[in-house]
Amino acid sequence: MNRKTIVGIVFFVAALLLSSSIFIVSERNYALVFKLGEWQRTIQEPGLYFKLPTPLENVVYLDKRIQTIESGDTERIQTSEKKNLIIDSYIKWRISNPLQFYVSFGDSTYAAQNRLGAQIRDALNASVNTRTVRAVISQERDVVMAEILNNVEERAKPLGIQVVDVRLKRIEFSQEVSDSVYSRMQAERKQEANSLRANGAAESEMIRAEADRKVQEELAQANAKAQAIRGEGDAQAAGIYADAYGKNSDFYSFYNSMNAYKSIFGSKKDLLVVDPDSDFFRFFKQSDGNVSSNEQ
Repeated sequence: MNRKTIVGIVFFVAALLLSSSIFIVSERNYALVFKLGEWQRTIQEPGLYFKLPTPLENVVYLDKRIQTIESGDTERIQTSEKKNLIIDSYIKWRISNPLQFYVSFGDSTYAAQNRLGAQIRDALNASVNTRTVRAVISQERDVVMAEILNNVEERAKPLGIQVVDVRLKRIEFSQEVSDSVYSRMQAERKQEANSLRANGAAESEMIRAEADRKVQEELAQANAKAQAIRGEGDAQAAGIYADAYGKNSDFYSFYNSMNAYKSIFGSKKDLLVVDPDSDFFRFFKQSDGNVSSNEQ
């Protein structure tokens, strides 16, 4: 073996050792350095680093980015009323302690997601089982999410995981609960409609009674006014008649008799049984309409 070959081999070995002694940590990763299987250090900042050649030291990379776990299958959880809710949730998490994470799960993100998914289900049951449907859906939804976040965060912290956020994306009734809720809503709306109809009928009767009372009052006032006007008219007419009688009593008697004849003999079918010599026919006996002094 000549000198050049030996130098080439030396350079090749040196390059191989150098390449296995240099590693790069990106901004997306943590790096755990192990020496013969024993942890040596954790690198969290990005950059170029050196280590002993493999297999003396080796590097394990862990993702430091925020990750999301979405529930593939919606959870069926029972409330305090023994009614089932269908809940779809997601959780955002990241590795906070790389060494604890590696001890718990190795470099398997899948194992960590399975563990967190189970913890989410337990936390959901713990929070929802003690509340009513109305509380979970509307009244205390934010409180439920805060409870779940605190619960999962405390359980995930020893595993080297930081839970960033927990959200309930969708909460629905199961089919049997939906039917029950719709039936109750229909009953409530029907009861409210009946109440409104009853109130409307009562108010209608009150308005009608008030209108009838006002009509009766108006009619009574109008009748009283009409009677007063009629009485004034009759009094004025009587005064006029009396004045006319005082001026010409013969003409007044004649005029009254003519009106009486007109009223009595207004129809050809009228029949009057009376003595022809009675005072009623005294103007029929005189062609000139004057009453003699003896008849007066």
